[in-house]
Amino acid sequence: MLNLGAINGPTRRSIITLGACAALGLSWRHMARGLYTPLGTAKRVVLLWLWGGPSQLDTFDPKPLAPEAIRGPFGTIQTRITGIRYSELFPRLAERNDQFALVRSMRTHSNDHGVAGTIGLTGSIGGAVGLNGIPQAGSIRPALGSTVARALPARGQLPPFLVLGGKLHQGKKAIIGEGGGPLGPAYNPFRINYGLDEGISLPDLELNPALKPERLADRDSLRSAIDRVAAQADAQLSGLDAHRARALALLTGPSALKAFDLASERPQTRAAYGHTRFGQACLLARRLVERDVPFVQVNWSDHVEAEEDAGDGGWDHHYRNFTLMADRHAPWLDRAVSALLDDLAGRGLLDSTLVIAMGEFGRAPKINDKAGRDHWEHCYTALLAGGGVRGGTVLGSSDATASFPVDHAATPVDLAATVHAALGLTSESLVNLGIGTGGRVMDELF
Repeated sequence: MLNLGAINGPTRRSIITLGACAALGLSWRHMARGLYTPLGTAKRVVLLWLWGGPSQLDTFDPKPLAPEAIRGPFGTIQTRITGIRYSELFPRLAERNDQFALVRSMRTHSNDHGVAGTIGLTGSIGGAVGLNGIPQAGSIRPALGSTVARALPARGQLPPFLVLGGKLHQGKKAIIGEGGGPLGPAYNPFRINYGLDEGISLPDLELNPALKPERLADRDSLRSAIDRVAAQADAQLSGLDAHRARALALLTGPSALKAFDLASERPQTRAAYGHTRFGQACLLARRLVERDVPFVQVNWSDHVEAEEDAGDGGWDHHYRNFTLMADRHAPWLDRAVSALLDDLAGRGLLDSTLVIAMGEFGRAPKINDKAGRDHWEHCYTALLAGGGVRGGTVLGSSDATASFPVDHAATPVDLAATVHAALGLTSESLVNLGIGTGGRVMDELF
């Protein structure tokens, strides 16, 4: 039992604060640092959503001593932290793993993309719909980006929650939980589509304002294109709802020119991120972070499958997993995330920006007869960097085949609670805003 009398005559407020910290999931170790000391240093969040579910064994939790039918064909490499090894496909991140932490003991409650996607984005299974079309019991919760937008309103002209990428789906069925839910449409994400050939488009406008790369390279042409879109929309403005009106203001305002003008970046910077849709979207995310957008979500792809996608091909590798990993997914992810961390650190933004890279679940340890890995909800890995996270940390471990957590098992609701705590949000403020998670804060990461 805690001896309150040993805390130098606590006030009623301090006792209440201790209770609030306990409800938020903070340990006594953190409370002892000071009742009012924030857990992290984050002011904004970048979520890299690896839709489809990357394999934990072929990324950041390899098992080199397991049988080949489990470990796969890839070797492992040493990282900057003694004793921590990654798949050989991630040399850049291995050289930078003192900048980020891993949670190797994530688990969720479904191996259906739709259900697990809802859990991953909202921290709750409520209202989730899988391929069978049957909704799960309970109410839909707002997406993590919506809760952050509710707690941290936009500080500039740009919306507080931006998604780079199209709506997530499996089998052409949209995923539940990408928006504001009970918070209302005001907290839905503002969506931006980006393609290497198509440039930037804003689907909320439904005016097809695609900006081609050659226009982005010519400032006068870019401004003329935007002026034409604005003129086309003037007659319709009175009929736009608030969300689409905000989209129009964003498209036609000077902030859009600066935020989305990738041509203003040095060619070396663009090349560092990789000339892939995901890589350039990560660069766009950095530009949005510079403009104080509280939450930016980068969707690796729209669809879970590698072939049916508006993006770089999903991570649902039931077959050809090792070819896809070696030729596409691993090098593209390794390059883009490394560049993002370097870029944020070089601009003095990493300490104030929490970066998360994760999917909705992991992949089965046993390789199937199609040289792929099937769905696996029992164990997967999440990467976290910046925002006060201690680089080089590995929280939790999995068993000898990366099948189940051995210790520190964590769920998406725990991750959501950790994000809120890293932003300095107390349990009282979360309850007052109606966005409390009830999860356990992973304070070992800080």
